[in-house]
Amino acid sequence: MIDPALLARLNAPLLSDSLDACGARHQALPPRIRPLDEDLVMVGRARTGQYMEVAEVLPGHNPYALEMQLVDDLQPGEVVVLAVGGSLRIAPWGGLLTTAAKARGAAGCLTDGYVRDVRQVRARQFPVFHAGIGPLDSQGRGEIRAIDVPCTVAGALVAPGDLVFGDIDGVVVIPRALEDAVLAAAAEKLSREDSTMAELERGAKLAEVFARFGVL
Repeated sequence: MIDPALLARLNAPLLSDSLDACGARHQALPPRIRPLDEDLVMVGRARTGQYMEVAEVLPGHNPYALEMQLVDDLQPGEVVVLAVGGSLRIAPWGGLLTTAAKARGAAGCLTDGYVRDVRQVRARQFPVFHAGIGPLDSQGRGEIRAIDVPCTVAGALVAPGDLVFGDIDGVVVIPRALEDAVLAAAAEKLSREDSTMAELERGAKLAEVFARFGVL
């Protein structure tokens, strides 16, 4: 369990630096993944859905079946992670899914696809990180082929249960196996950053403070 006092002070740059220190240098998502609301912070355990592109709506087929299964099964504190594989045709997240996920206590949604129903999502104060905004329904364009499997989201590997953190600076994914080490590194670096900030506010020179605390 994450120390609540530490959790309240975490940020994406600090966690990215801590991942680097632990040898995981590819777990920060690219800048195109942005928050729908920059004031919100997202942190929770990944529940994944892997999309595939489709080109038609099949008679009698429910294209939302696995999507609904994933959302209906969400537990408090989980983050929906939807990987669309770089598709420019899929907007997998919107207002109704936001309402259902929030009612179950979910912590947010991360997708490298598009989001729609923006006014509804923002009104519910639900953290969503996305690759763009568009009106397209996923029906006939894409559907989830598997849930709770490892997937790649905008180049970063995400496995079920990984810790997902997002804020105004971006999104990082902390693999479960590295979580303790990364959080310990973050706590230690945060202490040194506090000392560095205090010294700089007193007028110390950057080079002198860096020599003492080793952060910049």
